Parts: sequence; C-alpha cells; structure tokens
Amino acid sequence: MSIQFQQKQVWISAHAIKRARERDIIFPDMVHATILGGKVERFGKNFLRFCKKYKHGVVICIGEDVGDSIIIKTIEWGRRT
Repeated sequence: MSIQFQQKQVWISAHAIKRARERDIIFPDMVHATILGGKVERFGKNFLRFCKKYKHGVVICIGEDVGDSIIIKTIEWGRRT
C-alpha cells in the first residue's frame, strides 16, 4: 500500500500490516488517517513517528525516511495523553 506524504511515497511493510491486524487496528482507515492527519515527530537519525488520538488510545506508526520514500515499519497502540 502506498500513500503520498509531503512529496514522498509512504510504503507500509508486511510486518506493519500484520501487527496492525494483531492489535485490532482497522488497517486501511485508521493507518491512512494517522499518516495524513496525525502529528509527525522525528527521532533518531532517519525515523518518524506518526501519532493520532482515537477513542481507545493513540495509534502510532513508526517509519524510516529513506531518501525519496518513507517505509512504515510497525503500527501500535499507545496510551492516551
């Protein structure tokens, strides 16, 4: 699956899809909304954290910036703050 974010293609890995399904995160809708409408936080050298609040907590997508694209490595629930 590919999404456009700030002139970069966002690719979602098979591992991230598997984790989203295991954690009962509605894969295409919640992940797409988190990437396009959530807060973006950079950490480390090349990593990004996309966060968006929902009723049951915060959906967090961890991705790596690799040149002209971003690869989402994992998707998880976080505590609501």
